[in-house]
Amino acid sequence: MLRAYRRFLVVSYQFLPLLFAYARDANRFLFFGPSRTVDSETRRKRARSLLQSMLTLGPTFIKLGQLLSTRPDVLPPEYIDEFERLQDDVPPAEWENAREVIEADVGPIDDVFETFDTEAISGASLGQVYTARADGRNVAVKVRRPGIEPLVEADLRVVRWSLPVLMRFVGEARSFSLETLADEFEKTIREEMDYERERRMLVEIGNNFEENDRIRIPNAIAELSSDRVLTMEYVGGTKISDVDDLDQLGIDRTELAERLQRIYFQMIVKDGVFHADPHPGNLAVAEDGTIVFYDFGMSGRVDPFIQEKIIEFYMAIAAQDTDAILDALIDMGTLSPDADRKVMANIMELAIADARGEDIEQYRVQQIIQQVEDTIYEFPLRLPPNLALVLRVATVVEGVCVTLDSDFDFIAVATDFLREEGYIEAGAREYVADRAEEFRTLGESMVRVPPKLESVLDDLDRGNVTLVVEFDADEKAFDLLAKRIVLGALLATTVLSASMLYAFSTIEATLVALAVSVPLALLLWRSFRKRRRLRGGPKFTRQRMRERQK
Repeated sequence: MLRAYRRFLVVSYQFLPLLFAYARDANRFLFFGPSRTVDSETRRKRARSLLQSMLTLGPTFIKLGQLLSTRPDVLPPEYIDEFERLQDDVPPAEWENAREVIEADVGPIDDVFETFDTEAISGASLGQVYTARADGRNVAVKVRRPGIEPLVEADLRVVRWSLPVLMRFVGEARSFSLETLADEFEKTIREEMDYERERRMLVEIGNNFEENDRIRIPNAIAELSSDRVLTMEYVGGTKISDVDDLDQLGIDRTELAERLQRIYFQMIVKDGVFHADPHPGNLAVAEDGTIVFYDFGMSGRVDPFIQEKIIEFYMAIAAQDTDAILDALIDMGTLSPDADRKVMANIMELAIADARGEDIEQYRVQQIIQQVEDTIYEFPLRLPPNLALVLRVATVVEGVCVTLDSDFDFIAVATDFLREEGYIEAGAREYVADRAEEFRTLGESMVRVPPKLESVLDDLDRGNVTLVVEFDADEKAFDLLAKRIVLGALLATTVLSASMLYAFSTIEATLVALAVSVPLALLLWRSFRKRRRLRGGPKFTRQRMRERQK
């Protein structure tokens, strides 16, 4: 707790100038006066200042900055651009300190490993990686940075204490986002420090792709691992963004980009567990074109409901259906149900405007997501915790794919994948299934309506409801209305039967059903040709009810 108090003073000292500037944005003279407009260049300067503060404060705040770079519902676009430059690349801790962690968890290094290179091949804010040899194979040993736990715990307290102060500078929509961000950050950083969890995720994702020889996920070595040490096989490869080296290996970069995208679609849409940090440093390509994945510390899960809504979202984008896009966003909790649908529809239309004049499949989803992100800070959009990592994956993977192939077609790959997996079906069978569902709904309504009507009539009989209805037409109008309803229901039944027979039976049977539907259609048409009309108006006004009581 004492360390947390000290860290709070240090953090306050770093952030106080920016908080003072934000307060003056609301009131020019701090406690009173008009608000002031902040231009894009000023926001960018503040973002750079905030970035430097995070680098100064160390590992926890570097991670916080990385997480903020995926949350355009919390920060303006200028901050997102600056924070995306944050690299989790810091000098490794002293070898002797790392050695103490390894020997305390897995045993004496000279006894456990045949050889061990004490020069770390990579250093990060939370851990560092060494190469070694054990049981006749090359391995990579990931070690949690010594002494990181107390610092992270103190910083998490500081973040929680700072949250009420930050709430005073944001609106209601971003207050929700800040609260979810704090919860997500605490959960994410604890998970990243838990190497036992990372090992389990690595094994689970590896099992999901065990039959795919075009992807390589290193095998974890459980007996040489713990919650602070993770030992896995060492797999080399060419960094996926080194396009010149890939060309020298004769790798088809277009096919590589498509395969990478399909892998992530399988993780998110099909398997429900995914590698959530796909930047080029964590992706490599073997000489035979196999994609190699590293670092599963940042990984996540997608529940079936969100998987379904993600599918609906991509399908709506492909169809340029703004209403369906908004419905999917509301269902996922990304868009407030109280949002102005007209305004948000205009935003979505702007996002796909560049696709007009060409097939939607030629429009990269990165352009769509980027334009939506630029508006999130100003409109009632928000990112629930279970979607923030998915958004990060979508944007980073698409960026890697465009690096491999500048003409990469994200939507085409997404549509093909969903169709191959059976999520998108076309043709007569789909049409018949839709009509059958509509007919089933009609049947259910016909069953439910009579009891409800009886209940309403009971209320009327008891005097609980006063209803005045005036009709200008005579009783024959009701006979005509009933006739139209019966003819319409019979016609719908025969047309549905004809559709099903066409899809699953012979053409002769289909013609018979159509022959029955023709006279029904004629009779229905003739009923509307008659001049007799039903006119009436229900009167529920309080004035008419009072007149009735008099």
